[in-house]
Amino acid sequence: MAPLHRLLCTVLLVLAFGSAGAADQNVASIRYAELLPAEDQYVLNADITLDLNPRLDEIVLRGIPLHFVAECILTRSRWYWLDETIVERRTPYRLTYHALTQKYRLAIGTLGQNFDSLDEALRTMTRIRNWGIVDRTRLRGGESYNVAVRFRLDTEQLPKPFQVTAIGSSDWKLETDWSRWTFLAIAAERR
Repeated sequence: MAPLHRLLCTVLLVLAFGSAGAADQNVASIRYAELLPAEDQYVLNADITLDLNPRLDEIVLRGIPLHFVAECILTRSRWYWLDETIVERRTPYRLTYHALTQKYRLAIGTLGQNFDSLDEALRTMTRIRNWGIVDRTRLRGGESYNVAVRFRLDTEQLPKPFQVTAIGSSDWKLETDWSRWTFLAIAAERR
């Protein structure tokens, strides 16, 4: 019975460490996020931690674009009904590698920029600054609003064969949890 017990313990340890390693392959989290009043709108600033696993690195190097999306939802709580959604914003990111120029290209919406390394492209992608979320006139001064932000790999934008592969694989699951907080709106200045 002892050899069987030892074998069972070994298998359980391998499974435990194997699943822990798989869970740590894709690391994504929001380290910092804030919604600030700018001249005529509220803007979002956020810093995201994002590490691609070797499989995603290889996919990019083979010329297959990876699509990411930043999402922000602004709501107002209501005691008599469901929360009112004020605005939902999405910004798409497209990360590609061009073998001819040996450069990484990051497109944010319609704007694009080239980088010499994957780390530089990821650093730019995960540092969101001055993203316009909502006009200040749409929010009532002195009222509380709820903000939810997340960043994720958009597997729906992958080529079809990769979408099928991504369905059950943890290699393709790369997203932050929703970062949520409440803020107090400042009254918009009249002109």
